[in-house]
Amino acid sequence: MGDLRAADLDVERVGAGPPVVLVHGSVVGRERTWSEQRPLAARWTLILPNRPGFGASPPLARGDFEAEAPLIAELLGDGAHLVGHSYGAVIALCAAGLRPGAVRSLTVSEPGALRLAAGDPRVDATIANGERLYAAGRGTLSPRDFVALFRAGARSARATPDELPDWLERGARHAMTERPAWEVEPPSAALAAAPFPKLVLSGDHSPVFEAVCDALAQAIGAERASVPGRGHSVPSTGERYNALLERFLRRAERCARAAGGAR
Repeated sequence: MGDLRAADLDVERVGAGPPVVLVHGSVVGRERTWSEQRPLAARWTLILPNRPGFGASPPLARGDFEAEAPLIAELLGDGAHLVGHSYGAVIALCAAGLRPGAVRSLTVSEPGALRLAAGDPRVDATIANGERLYAAGRGTLSPRDFVALFRAGARSARATPDELPDWLERGARHAMTERPAWEVEPPSAALAAAPFPKLVLSGDHSPVFEAVCDALAQAIGAERASVPGRGHSVPSTGERYNALLERFLRRAERCARAAGGAR
């Protein structure tokens, strides 16, 4: 799995208040994924890692949720809220399963854990299309064509230019070799048994992601909500996402204080 530790990652810490670790997904790093969440630093300490291979974080042989989850679990320290989007949501699910005692709450938006809803014909077709895309990416498909098709499949709101800037070409090449998110087997039983609050978000744009998020919420005993307006790019809705997330984090903090007082 590699010898990386959390200390090796390019991590930005900003703000004051209870800690919140935010994990970005594929293609783009922390700056673009979480740009709309910067105002939360007025009340929360945001811990923003660049995943291996993004920013100044050293790469792994390939992006892999199983290899990256221990790094994020380590970043939780003595306890933090954990937030993940897309591939980062898959990593967050795995990380929470590794160290549930260090998780104050878990929020994930549109994880690519598609096999949670296997049997739905639309989900099965999306997995099959993804397998073909990754096979083509290992062949003759250009990084630009790969990332355009990848974003179209996820219904991302992000536009793909004809000429990729260096940072986007790097992200595209990273995604082309990444372990597919649908291969994950989330630790659903462990997460369902964990006492911390959980929230599953979708963008209300895709029946596939709605089915996946519904299945995940049921499996782990999570609250379920949608934040429409930006397709798969749920954090990019900005104020709407932030308001919903912050209400959830505040409730989780109150629950944690009440549990501490009860002991």
